[in-house]
Amino acid sequence: MDKLKMHTPNKVQENIAKIAALFPNAVTETIKDGQVHQAIDFDVLRQELAETLVEGPVERYQFTWPDKRQSTLIANAPINKTLRPCREESVDFDSTENLYIEGDNLEALKLLQETYLGQVKLIYIDPPYNTGNDFVYTDDFAQSIEEYKANSGQFNNENGRLVKNLESSGRFHTDWLNMMYPRLKLAKDLLCDDGVILINIDENEVTNLHKICLEIFGEENDLGTIIWDKRNPKGDAKGISYQHEYILLFCKNIQEFHRLNKLVRPKKNATKILDRALQIFRKISSNFSLDDANRAFMQWISTQDFSGGEKAYNRIDEYGEVYQSVSMAWPNKKKAPEDYFTPLRHPVTKKICPVPDRGWRNPSSTMQELVKSNLILFGKDEKTQPRRKYLLKENMSENIPSLLYFGGSDDELLNELGIPFDTPKVTEIIVDHILSFTKQSDLILDFFSGSATTAHGVLQANIDGSKRKFILVQIAEATDANSEAYQAGYKNICEIGKERIRRAGKKIKAEVGLTVQNLDIGFRVLKVDSSNMQDVYYSPAETQQNFLHTLADNIKPERSGEDLLFQVMLDLGILLSAKIETLTLGGKTVFSVADGYLLACFDKEVNEDTIAEIARRKPYYAVLRDSSIANDSVAANFEQIFATYSQTTVRKVL
Repeated sequence: MDKLKMHTPNKVQENIAKIAALFPNAVTETIKDGQVHQAIDFDVLRQELAETLVEGPVERYQFTWPDKRQSTLIANAPINKTLRPCREESVDFDSTENLYIEGDNLEALKLLQETYLGQVKLIYIDPPYNTGNDFVYTDDFAQSIEEYKANSGQFNNENGRLVKNLESSGRFHTDWLNMMYPRLKLAKDLLCDDGVILINIDENEVTNLHKICLEIFGEENDLGTIIWDKRNPKGDAKGISYQHEYILLFCKNIQEFHRLNKLVRPKKNATKILDRALQIFRKISSNFSLDDANRAFMQWISTQDFSGGEKAYNRIDEYGEVYQSVSMAWPNKKKAPEDYFTPLRHPVTKKICPVPDRGWRNPSSTMQELVKSNLILFGKDEKTQPRRKYLLKENMSENIPSLLYFGGSDDELLNELGIPFDTPKVTEIIVDHILSFTKQSDLILDFFSGSATTAHGVLQANIDGSKRKFILVQIAEATDANSEAYQAGYKNICEIGKERIRRAGKKIKAEVGLTVQNLDIGFRVLKVDSSNMQDVYYSPAETQQNFLHTLADNIKPERSGEDLLFQVMLDLGILLSAKIETLTLGGKTVFSVADGYLLACFDKEVNEDTIAEIARRKPYYAVLRDSSIANDSVAANFEQIFATYSQTTVRKVL
């Protein structure tokens, strides 16, 4: 049996392995803490890269700031933490595929690396804007567990996890960059190859944020920047009064993104128009003609407050298709080639119809295909110049513009839900982006969750019948004692976010009724905490001998079997949303994860009957506590039992 490592991946060792694959001669060995480790011989690596190596005082383009190297080290360093489940704060814990993680997002991103590497389709974040009053994260992994517990979720100017970033500090931009850089480095690894990250930001850090994104994601993967005109100029401007913010878009791999996606958004009202047209068309009978249907449809269109171009689709044809009529004339000032002047014959009179002065928009071969496809609109006779029929169903999406006009807020929606929160993200905008960049069962991550608007957006987007899933991360930042939220009983932002998801889910489910089957409005709450293992498990050199009598068991006494299960799932790369069942085998409690993919037993005095029952079910993984096995005889027979019933099962202990 192998021992589980029970800590996050070591990014440094992963990078060494990547270098070794390219330059095996640059890999050497060194002694650290009495053990042999792989290391990089940088002299050899310099020789391999001599033609392009830049070092020393040579001028070159770069973007740097104080402690940038340290922020890279922080991103790569492993941590001895885990995620502990909290059933009482969850909704539909046993069936939901959504996750709400409470804790420092840097630690959460590290914990997610093994399981969700390359699994996330869309990351949507609205990080703290660097206005001089917002909180930034102070990342110090040298703290003791007691210090961590004391500081986690608090904001204290001396040593807290969250501190105000004042312009007078002299590190105004530095502290913010050191907060964002390691988080974005880790976030990139979670994106799938065609994944996308969207980041909301204002003018204070948009330039710096864009530069670190170019460095982390690559210039070729810059999809552009959306300028969001909020129609509300700032009243405290020192110069120009900004009324807009920015949304930066980067993908993981531009080739994969364009191979698997189109950079378009759904036309907001297209489905509504199609549904209304179908309702009207169904009324056609002996006393309700196609002309009547068109009059009714055009009258309805004229009463709608549609801001998009889909309002032009205001006609219904004899098949019930919604369309618009568009000129087919050559659009340029110069005349088209001769082939573009080939005339069309009227389908009834068989006579030649007028040709535009500068020719048709398309060559004759295309025009004939359009005729065969019933996509040319002819007049009553040959005297009318034919026009092109554009079907709405073939134009349900449009290019994403660089300007977004939305002057509203979510205050009204949050008031309706009874959720007090200042400056929430706008749900409607998030829904639009979710529909643009994700499909069916894609995974969406927000590691600056705030009031959980992203979760609300995912639930709203899924009323189309999709099964998109979310992972939200939020540190338990305390609410101000004078705030409306605090007075309403919310002691930290996580409490606000979780309650919003509960209320939004109930509201959406009530609105859609039975029209959307199996709508997942639940979420599993997981909390970042210290490892389930005793400290000696990781730091034997720091353990004094007189403490050893307390460590007969390597697991902390207050940790439950379900606590251990989730740390095992993290270590083995099993989705944290996987189905969990509790079985009784041989008189002991056994957790079955993902329909028996993992079977884990953490009870004491586990005997051969339980081990045999587990082996007979042929799981991919079987996990027990090191101290669980009843006696030496059972331990001796353990491997033989699995050899008999399930040789391929991977056996682990913790």
